[in-house]
Amino acid sequence: MKAPIPKRKPHDVSIHGETRIDDWYWLRHRDDPEVIAHLHAENAHTEAWFAPHAQLKQQLYDEMLARIQEDDDDLPWRKNGWWTWSRTAKGRQYETWLRRRDEPGAPEEVMLDLNALAEGKPFLQLGALDVSPDARLLAYSLDETGALDYTLRVRDLASGQDLPLAIEKTEDAAWGNDSRTLYYLTKDEAKRTHRVWRHRLGAGTPDELLFEEGDELFWLGLGKTRDERWIVVSSGSKDTTELRVIDADDPAAAPRVVLPRKSGIEMSLDHRHGRFYLLVNDTGRNFRLVETPADAPSLASARELIAHRDDVMLEDVDLFERWMVVQERDRGTLKLRVFDLENGNRGRDWHIPFDEAVYSAGGDVNAEFDSDVYRVAYTSMVTPHSIVDVDLRSGERTLKKRQPVLGGYDPALYDSTQIMARAADGTEVPVSLVWKRALRRGAPQPLLMYGYGAYGIPVDPYFSSSRLSLLDRGVVFAIAHVRGGGDRGRRWYDEGKLEKKRNSFTDLVACAEALVAQGWTTPAQLIIEGGSAGGLLVAAAANLRPELFRAVVAEVPFVDVVNTMLDESLPLTVGEYLEWGNPKEPHHYAVIRSYSPYDNLREAAYPAMYLRAGLNDSQVPYWEAAKYAARLRTVKTGDEPVLLSVNMDAGHGGASGRYDALAERAEVLAFMLAVWGLTAGAAP
Repeated sequence: MKAPIPKRKPHDVSIHGETRIDDWYWLRHRDDPEVIAHLHAENAHTEAWFAPHAQLKQQLYDEMLARIQEDDDDLPWRKNGWWTWSRTAKGRQYETWLRRRDEPGAPEEVMLDLNALAEGKPFLQLGALDVSPDARLLAYSLDETGALDYTLRVRDLASGQDLPLAIEKTEDAAWGNDSRTLYYLTKDEAKRTHRVWRHRLGAGTPDELLFEEGDELFWLGLGKTRDERWIVVSSGSKDTTELRVIDADDPAAAPRVVLPRKSGIEMSLDHRHGRFYLLVNDTGRNFRLVETPADAPSLASARELIAHRDDVMLEDVDLFERWMVVQERDRGTLKLRVFDLENGNRGRDWHIPFDEAVYSAGGDVNAEFDSDVYRVAYTSMVTPHSIVDVDLRSGERTLKKRQPVLGGYDPALYDSTQIMARAADGTEVPVSLVWKRALRRGAPQPLLMYGYGAYGIPVDPYFSSSRLSLLDRGVVFAIAHVRGGGDRGRRWYDEGKLEKKRNSFTDLVACAEALVAQGWTTPAQLIIEGGSAGGLLVAAAANLRPELFRAVVAEVPFVDVVNTMLDESLPLTVGEYLEWGNPKEPHHYAVIRSYSPYDNLREAAYPAMYLRAGLNDSQVPYWEAAKYAARLRTVKTGDEPVLLSVNMDAGHGGASGRYDALAERAEVLAFMLAVWGLTAGAAP
């Protein structure tokens, strides 16, 4: 089936003296029937390409489904005398949330059945889920489009009925300690959380606006300290934070600023025994930890608990009645450091040990303040997602649950390692790898490399049961820990943003070159994959070195960077200036223009391309991928396919139902295997 080429409708987007004509600008008009018709044509073209591989898609779906324990309960967590958990049932797309009292023989109670709420809806996503302190009410929110438009409701857990309350365009919710006062956030037209409100159940009075963030660079966040003493309102941009607290015991309390806003200073807090514990980067990019009186907080007189270190990033702090657990990133390695607060200077600090050299670990749900057990989530390239309870008094570790992988998965059959690639400026960039031992014979073989590299978000090594369908067919999987992510601390992030963004792309190229040079793969066997900002990463790398890759998979890809960042009416744009730059300023425009994938497509033999998008995506609009596909088809040489699949009922995260999401992943893997020529037979 011939690829659809939408009509050219020239639109002038010239700026800063450069003439720029966008022939496919019109594809952003989603209410235009011609646009919808084109998207359906793209889907039909993609379906036609996959038609000869229908059996492979089904085979992959069946393989991946067979590894999943469809009837499964998450590990319950305790708070205020109740155990809470979610359950998945065979044939059901969504989870059911349950609870039971912490008493012998107590029956389980259904709090929220998302399957019932999803009936007749193509999409459903749960946002807030917060039980009131008296355990009688549940505040929850749902998005029914994928566009991050959540509606907040409150359910009476005794009757199972919702109260006559529906607040639209919300994000986050928190209860006051009287269980009648509910705090929540609302969004502006750009979907920026900008107002915090107080609602009093049954009062019959209008909701009270407590604070409005007027700076478009800043978004509000809402939470509660673990000891439930304070409601915390964070106002944050990409590089600055201001914190406000509200007395959770006083339903009439006004918010108060903890520390005045200062450009470039970020912070977070928790509370214990009348003191705020602050993570703050006022003395260095990797943060330090201080404590200060809650009634008169001050950095000048704060007591420093952990000083800033150039090579160790303080990422998070979990604070308890007697303990503190600090998450540190030491030159890329995650460490959980335990402090005995009860014994003060007489206590000692120690690190929770892990058995593998390359892994991902962090705090899981630790809802109770008065606890001597710390729950850890752990995974690696070969170890499925695991929950471990650590006795903080004895140090004893107890495995509570490990993600079931049906079909006889044996981690001993797989191996993983980490190598270093040398970037153009001499920086060593880590690459994590995993493969099946019996299928690694020392010769180059098919390899899938994943990357992200933005917002300071790390991509730590992790397990994926669906990935086994590749490994068992002789594919090596790699994660490129490129700059722009947080894989090696805050400076790693700084070296891959704004004027230095190009480092992310050249790092990915360097990782690919290293894998080829060390005999892991060849350009004819190398596929790269990334989503959202990772879609920008792989598309920009393909522009730099199209001959280095066999194929590119870009999911909800941010590829029309110049046009998106020029449009302040779009969600996210203004707040993203601190990540990418403001192209209305000539210097930032020149930087963005130099790498924006859509603007830098050229006549070349591009690798095969598979693009995925969601019609309701409010983060990276569908038209970025649609425009990119249209332009690419007009400039590329060769016969490699350019495929675009648009989910007409979803947003940024794709399908919401677990079986639908699995089917989408099966299609992605089928594309890869078809390109590699590994379509015959099941995985051994």
